[in-house]
Amino acid sequence: MSEIQTGVRHGGANPPAGAPWLGGTTPKPEPSMKDFLDYVVKSLVDKPEEVNIKAVDGEKATVYELRLNKSDIGKVIGKNGRTIQAIRTLLTGASAKQGRRAVLEIIEDEVMARN
Repeated sequence: MSEIQTGVRHGGANPPAGAPWLGGTTPKPEPSMKDFLDYVVKSLVDKPEEVNIKAVDGEKATVYELRLNKSDIGKVIGKNGRTIQAIRTLLTGASAKQGRRAVLEIIEDEVMARN
């Protein structure tokens, strides 16, 4: 019998983990919005170790407070605010899929501004 007829491609009796279409366990959970923002913002800045994102949950919306080095703020905002607007658009779309609202705010702390 071919592997298409048996449905077994991994050579074992039990399907591999994370293969629900073969009767295995469910796949890994999707990354959180915070993880998504963390990945995107750290990819843009020069000092990723200084990026801090805090999620503040409300009744209907989650506010993500983004703190980063003052020298990196311009990189996240982009020309005419296009980069931050693109990040907010992706965040809004992904959170709407979960039935919630999400807001991204850049927080300028005095401590961060001095660096």
